[in-house]
Amino acid sequence: MPVGLKSHEGSRTALILYGSETGNAQDIAEELGRLLERLHFVTRVCDMNSVDSFNLSQNTVALFAISTTGQGDIPANAQLFWKSLLRRRLPPDHLQGVKFATFGLGDSSYPKYNDRFNALISTLALIGYRFNWAVRKLHKRLAQLGAREIYSRGEADEQHPEGSDGGYLPWSIELRAHLLHRYPLPENISPIPDDVLLQPKWTLDFVEGSDSESLDPSGTQSQDRTTNGSAPILAKYQGPDPFSAVVPPPNDLLPIPGSLRATLTENTRVTPTSHWQDVRHLSFTTESLTHYLPGDVLTIFPKNFPDDVDQFTRLMGWELQADRPIHFVPTKASTTPQTYPPPPIPHLLPYPQLTLRSLLTDYLDITSIPRRSFFSLIAHFTNDAMHKERLLEFTNPEYIDELYDYTTRPRRSILEVLQEFESVKIPWQWVGTVLPILRGRQFSIASGGPLKAPVNSTSQKTRIELLVAIVKYRTVIKKIRQGVCTRYLAALPTGIQMNVLLQRGGLGISKAEATRPAVMIGPGTGVAPMRSLIWERLAWSEQLKLQQEKALLAINGAESSERNVSIGENVLFFGCRNKDSDYFFADEWENLHERLGLKVFTAFSRDQKHKVYVQDLVREQSRLVYRLLYEEEGIVYICGSSGKMPQAVREALIEVFQKEGRLDRASAEGYLMNMEKGGRYKQETW
Repeated sequence: MPVGLKSHEGSRTALILYGSETGNAQDIAEELGRLLERLHFVTRVCDMNSVDSFNLSQNTVALFAISTTGQGDIPANAQLFWKSLLRRRLPPDHLQGVKFATFGLGDSSYPKYNDRFNALISTLALIGYRFNWAVRKLHKRLAQLGAREIYSRGEADEQHPEGSDGGYLPWSIELRAHLLHRYPLPENISPIPDDVLLQPKWTLDFVEGSDSESLDPSGTQSQDRTTNGSAPILAKYQGPDPFSAVVPPPNDLLPIPGSLRATLTENTRVTPTSHWQDVRHLSFTTESLTHYLPGDVLTIFPKNFPDDVDQFTRLMGWELQADRPIHFVPTKASTTPQTYPPPPIPHLLPYPQLTLRSLLTDYLDITSIPRRSFFSLIAHFTNDAMHKERLLEFTNPEYIDELYDYTTRPRRSILEVLQEFESVKIPWQWVGTVLPILRGRQFSIASGGPLKAPVNSTSQKTRIELLVAIVKYRTVIKKIRQGVCTRYLAALPTGIQMNVLLQRGGLGISKAEATRPAVMIGPGTGVAPMRSLIWERLAWSEQLKLQQEKALLAINGAESSERNVSIGENVLFFGCRNKDSDYFFADEWENLHERLGLKVFTAFSRDQKHKVYVQDLVREQSRLVYRLLYEEEGIVYICGSSGKMPQAVREALIEVFQKEGRLDRASAEGYLMNMEKGGRYKQETW
């Protein structure tokens, strides 16, 4: 039976805060919440923006889990909290009485992060830390304001073979032991064992009076759901490379705060069907003028396919409950509702649209790779002793390699795990607790400058283009895997409307940079933000020219024929496998050479016996790169895969500075670090 909190626990409270861009830090925060609840703390887990720093001291402990995004930036759902800590009027004892610990999630393939808060972290910069910049900034600022660290900071590296668990597991085990020592329990009270099921804060229930009421059970389109006004998607998709045998998800519009209404106007495959990868050029048109800059991202909220949802409901035995109206209800009465944790899924469709089927289609992720906590939970929902034992093995830190081999390495999904452990039957009331949220996916915008204007339209609208590689591959266990969002995008017909989010990206590009030379390195779909930047720099160039001509007219009273545009030089290093298969936007580069002086250097890695990559081109063009970045103090932009490429390019740049500047290794690295500090080395990888 689930265990509730005991009455004596009121004096032990823990606030667990997260700053999360993609949900990983939130997952860590929720795991920390469960860890402390088993130690009899009354816990609350929420994003940092939801709390006021003045209230932190009201808790016994405050734990922070935060990821680093962009160029060492704080995630959006923690930025308000972070800015509140930077107010100049705060006294040095503002957080006196706060006892805290922090855990950061980073990616060591990124360079060392720097931003406008260098004054806070200059000490760290001197010793060359290269990742997890956000948690280091936060940790240092908390201490500056008088908060007291109760346990040393933990850090995870996405490049670790076991991902974030490689750093989190040993840290959390030691944290638990430390908390038990620092906050001992009474002699007659023990920590809640791991084999005891914790009561969730919220569960699902049927809407009162809906016993005989059921929505459309077809799993496609209910008459009550808010549609987007386009034609139904039940007909075969007529776009390139159709999923004609698969019924796509329903085309209802989800209520996403702060979103834009956009219409998909193009969904074209730009690689030949013989090529190993399907890459799409997508174009959206917003209903109003919308401002964005190069490096910004568009967040798409995917949906699960009806066939997968049907499999899941049948597997769990939820056929009779799947189409009845439901809602979340708290499991405890709270005298202070403002401090009670919010429901696990934000921005739900209201009654009568919300059903188990719509919840599984629109809000819960059933095809992602499960985390350890998932196995811990579902082990409670089986009567098969062998299944239970095996599931619990996956939660044991000693078997982290086995968990990796079972889940991450073959990319095994939640749905597949439940198909293999068929004895597991999750109570439908618990589904919002057991399954992770289906999160939006961010894509770098590929359009800029004149490309922002919709084609053949004079209306006040904005065009947003994406270049998206459709994730579909065969794993080591010979099974086909597809990305939940790119599969969804590939199946969308033109004309459909969607609610999307437009967000600032991590490159932090501004018009003020236009006069500096730009060295852009974007292999594969990493060329998308580079294309946006190139077209935007063309627009800035034309604006500068007009301004200068007007100034000359005002001074001389006559038009000057002299071209005096002070835009910086533009160089693009692009890499792909084959010139004839995935040389994206090749037809545009010649036009941009004529209009902007763009220089393009290409590496087609499979078109000759020896492989050539973008880092090789950087070395070949060492004199040009040195002149633009060292002599003329230009900016380098690096976008694309977060694997080996970023570090290989970084190494090539160091070699360029050594060769052309006759610098030793330490001096070359130091110059690159100074570029980072000055915002002239920008990287966005995924």
